Amino acid sequence: MKQNKKTRSFALRGSGCCLLLLALYSAGVSALESDGDQPIIIDSDRATYDDVKAISTYTGNVVSIQGSIKVGSDKLVVYFIDGEADKMVFTGNKAKFKQTPHEGDKDITGEALTGEYYPKKDLLILIDKATVWEGSGAYTSDVIEYDLKTSLVKAGEKESASKRVHVVLQPKDKEESKAKDSAKDKEQPKVKDESKAKEQPPELEQPTK
Repeated sequence: MKQNKKTRSFALRGSGCCLLLLALYSAGVSALESDGDQPIIIDSDRATYDDVKAISTYTGNVVSIQGSIKVGSDKLVVYFIDGEADKMVFTGNKAKFKQTPHEGDKDITGEALTGEYYPKKDLLILIDKATVWEGSGAYTSDVIEYDLKTSLVKAGEKESASKRVHVVLQPKDKEESKAKDSAKDKEQPKVKDESKAKEQPPELEQPTK
């Protein structure tokens, strides 16, 4: 087992079961829909790697970044298969994530005591006291699945009715709604009221003397 203390900025790449130290990483990179094609950058205080089990463990202020996806946790365990990261387990009080689904959109954020990320499936599963905030809605459940490719949130489990889902939808801002209604009124063409004109009899010409 290899151990590195005060380890910062590691990249997991599919070309081999190795950890490459990055000299420089730009935090401004946002892959969005192509997040899954980007390398996984891990920053932590300590890191260990078990050659026999093909498992790497990171502890202490762990920050993982892949494109626009960012996860902060107390501990991260990465499981490799054939030299590629197959499963990543985040734990913390609480582990938090965020992602930008499309350029210009608001970030989707979430938190849970445990998070399981499957890079090949673009799937993040939040377990135990999980919450996801998407737009004006908040989803809370013991288990929440989040598809990083399609931004689809699936809360609860079909197998157990005891695991409830709690959803909160915030109302739109009243001032914003009034502004939109006012803009619609201005766009509508004005129609002249000709009803009164039709009710009046036509004026007769005075006969000439």
